[in-house]
Amino acid sequence: MRIAMIGTGYVGLVSGVCFSDFGHNVVCVDKDSRKIAMLETGEVPIYEPGLDALMNRNVEAGRLVFTTDLEAAVKDADAIFIAVGTPTRRGDGHADLSYVMAAAAEIAPTLSEYAVVVTKSTVPVGTNRRVREVIVAANPDADFDVASNPEFLREGAAIDDFMRPDRVVVGVESERAAKVMAEIYRPLFLRDFPILTTDLESAELIKYTANAFLATKITFINEIAALCERVGADIKQVSRGIGFDGRIGNKFLHAGPGYGGSCFPKDTAALARTGQEYACPMQITEAVISVNDGVKQRMISKLRDLCGGSFNNKTVAVLGVTFKPNTDDMRDAPSLTIVPALVGGGAKVRVVDPHGQREGDALLPGVDWLDDPYRAAKDADLLVILTEWNEFRALDLDRIATSMAAARLADLRNIYTRNEALRAGFEAYDAVGQGLPVDFGERGFGAEVAE
Repeated sequence: MRIAMIGTGYVGLVSGVCFSDFGHNVVCVDKDSRKIAMLETGEVPIYEPGLDALMNRNVEAGRLVFTTDLEAAVKDADAIFIAVGTPTRRGDGHADLSYVMAAAAEIAPTLSEYAVVVTKSTVPVGTNRRVREVIVAANPDADFDVASNPEFLREGAAIDDFMRPDRVVVGVESERAAKVMAEIYRPLFLRDFPILTTDLESAELIKYTANAFLATKITFINEIAALCERVGADIKQVSRGIGFDGRIGNKFLHAGPGYGGSCFPKDTAALARTGQEYACPMQITEAVISVNDGVKQRMISKLRDLCGGSFNNKTVAVLGVTFKPNTDDMRDAPSLTIVPALVGGGAKVRVVDPHGQREGDALLPGVDWLDDPYRAAKDADLLVILTEWNEFRALDLDRIATSMAAARLADLRNIYTRNEALRAGFEAYDAVGQGLPVDFGERGFGAEVAE
């Protein structure tokens, strides 16, 4: 099949590369000439494990090319995927569809033969019908169908998600479009991965429903974690206890500093806005958004308490600022709320993140970037683990504790245990949902080890 992929952001680039690896001929187009130049030289503008090798392999095989020429990319294509951004629109919380509609308007004049115009971007219900209207208005004689094909890619594991998906969702209006989409996904069909064919509206809503539900699980367990801290329970044990229940499952039950990233914040906001527009309030989703914002503020309070009530003149080492490990994505990361609070409170902040600085330089002004957690912790008053990169999972806590001006640890990802921190010599420790914060100087070593 001949595929044109409009947009070489996270979704567009991963999808285009993986489609080419299926054996299709793919042209990825983007208006950003600098990004295209990078891609043509084999450089990937985002960090996603394994993507660079897979991309270059298919470029060398002649199945994948990059261009800024939309007309050339679309010409003779069997399917044209729109994979542009749909960020939250300022003022009303709705998804900004201006990039999607602009792409549709540019596609329209180039349609000379039948093609399926596929929306890969995450879009609210009704968007694909609007895409059809835009194309028809610009080119009434165009022979085409529209389709909705939402993505379900986890950053850091996107290639595996694409190649071995839980399901593929395709929303279509005609048998002709369904056949084109079936041919595109034939390699997955032959390996018995579920391919669900629906109407347009159902496909659009499936994506939002899935993300809102996962965001709800995260927010729910974070709320339970707050209760654990008050009653002295352990959120890790509570999560395991409910996760064994097959009706609940153990995924997305890890307490932390709140959800972030490119999907959950904007998609929950867009779903809530859609509910308001259709006079069907999404009350649970609206509560999730509010509670998640509160979780970040609760993390700031934890850090302030560990600093004796004030960040002023304190040195704080922060490990990890991307919204999750194995990505360089900073969009709506908890760090964008927590770190500015530290800086604004007068703290000197040192940041270590394997891939966060590329975006973080502009997003986190006033911090010092280091490449070594031990250097960052030296003479610091507080160490904060904010993103659970593998590099931070086996630190020499003894070495860190003895090098700090005040050995205090805020483990906001629950990587370590209280006993581990105690044995290493930390004088104060706090985590998420681990009971009340403990001052080891008051309780004593023996009492803690005996637990």
